[in-house]
Amino acid sequence: MRKTPAERRAFVLEQTQLAGVPLVPELRVYQARAVNAVWFETARWLERDDADVPFWCVPWAGGQALARYLLDHPELVRGARVLDFACGGGVVGIAAARVGARVCAVDIDPLARTATELAAEANGVTLEVTTRDVVGAPLPDVDVLLAGDVWYERAPAARFRRWFERLAGRGLTILTSDAGRHYAPRRARELARYEVPTPFDLEAAATRMTRVLAIEPPAPVPSHDDVPDPAPSCQNG
Repeated sequence: MRKTPAERRAFVLEQTQLAGVPLVPELRVYQARAVNAVWFETARWLERDDADVPFWCVPWAGGQALARYLLDHPELVRGARVLDFACGGGVVGIAAARVGARVCAVDIDPLARTATELAAEANGVTLEVTTRDVVGAPLPDVDVLLAGDVWYERAPAARFRRWFERLAGRGLTILTSDAGRHYAPRRARELARYEVPTPFDLEAAATRMTRVLAIEPPAPVPSHDDVPDPAPSCQNG
């Protein structure tokens, strides 16, 4: 069932409360007391049994770590054109905007757009927020791509990784984070580690060790001319 922006805004405000982010207390986002309860209410509200997980209603460990890193290293994004990919509740994009980036936040979930817009208002920053699937796009107007906790599922993670590596090869800075998810990229440069407070009912742990990562361009494939000559044989004959 399609909902109007006003209906989405009312739903987010009904299901969440504005609260500080544990690792990033400078920021506040709209958070649910229990993700499963909001998931159930979202399915009922949309009249859909297959409603997506409401990633927008909680600051996940990866997003917290990446937001913390940006606030501690503002030079990475200050003045840059930044895309907050899969923005969820907006904590990463808001952190980037707080330190002077020009931020566009994007998510495929319209409720994520609403939650991010509300949180941006609450934090006194301006973001452009859109609802669309940008995976595979060349992003000519972006300098830095930020991706918080996006490594949950095999197929989407592989799709994201290939796209990120192509963008890195074109000169974009790609920063992501990993809270110990199964499908995080193995070939990435670690920039920092944080022990992030997390809700026990969500993560089955009070904290999660979370890495901030830089995605590197793919390794070049050697051409035939780059292949070295075989080493000389040590045998006579």
